[in-house]
Amino acid sequence: MSDSEPKKSWWQRLSGGLKRSSSALGTAISDLVTKRKLDAAAIEDLESELIRADLGVETAARISSVLAGNRYEKGIAPDEIKAVLSGEIEKALAPVAKPLEIGARPFVILVVGVNGSGKTTTIGKLAAHYHAQGKRVLLAAGDTFRAAAIDQLKVWGERAAAPVIARAPGADAAGLAFDAVTQAKAEGYDIAIVDTAGRLQNRTELMGELEKMVRVIRKVMPDAPHAVLLVLDATVGQNALSQVELFDKTAGVTGLVMTKLDGSARGGILVALATRFGLPVHFIGVGEGIDDLQPFTARDFARALVGLDD
Repeated sequence: MSDSEPKKSWWQRLSGGLKRSSSALGTAISDLVTKRKLDAAAIEDLESELIRADLGVETAARISSVLAGNRYEKGIAPDEIKAVLSGEIEKALAPVAKPLEIGARPFVILVVGVNGSGKTTTIGKLAAHYHAQGKRVLLAAGDTFRAAAIDQLKVWGERAAAPVIARAPGADAAGLAFDAVTQAKAEGYDIAIVDTAGRLQNRTELMGELEKMVRVIRKVMPDAPHAVLLVLDATVGQNALSQVELFDKTAGVTGLVMTKLDGSARGGILVALATRFGLPVHFIGVGEGIDDLQPFTARDFARALVGLDD
């Protein structure tokens, strides 16, 4: 983007990021209502489209029953259906749209997720978010398996004015986490954010190391980590469901961050996650920029997902 171009608002970036999802749904809705009135067969076809859009079977069935309960004898405009969809999606998302409340000091955030989910980038953006609020943030490069992840976090630390605790690649991640939380406590930091290796769910020894990191952090602060954030890549679709199950079992996930909503037609997976797990969704990301991660709001997301204006 050139300097002469006006910076897009968060709503423009969100609706742009969900364009592929909203276009797919919008086309399906338009096709249905132009071909026939919203009869039982049309509603069934729409339900299939909602499932295909990753909203989940429960949500798709609920929306279908709401539409079926209204009598549309004279047909219905596509925007009327979108309004119903948006309202029902917002209902599903409202209970999980919760800000991350920063309590204890230092407030220790452990960030988990598979490689490629945008985990390290998300940590940098979180650091910038809290630095902008006047909080002192310390970062720990706990993904000691990958030199690139350590270097990447150092770059983000500079951008977000947050010091980074790092060791040589291959160093003990639990020891690093212990040192970082100890330093954050001793030096009066408001927040300590700890990165972790991008564990594949089937790598038992890596999951064991994650459990060890949690145990070691608790030796410094018995009630820490205060938040365990799972970073999910929207493009993985249904795979996100199994990631939540496995990481929750290992590290006790307290909240979700959904990234890469700018490159996928699968934004609907957030609705399926909300319905199935009920875990708070704290932030969503729609791009690479430092301010492209923002607190999650149900209404904005629901309207952008179905292609309605703000």
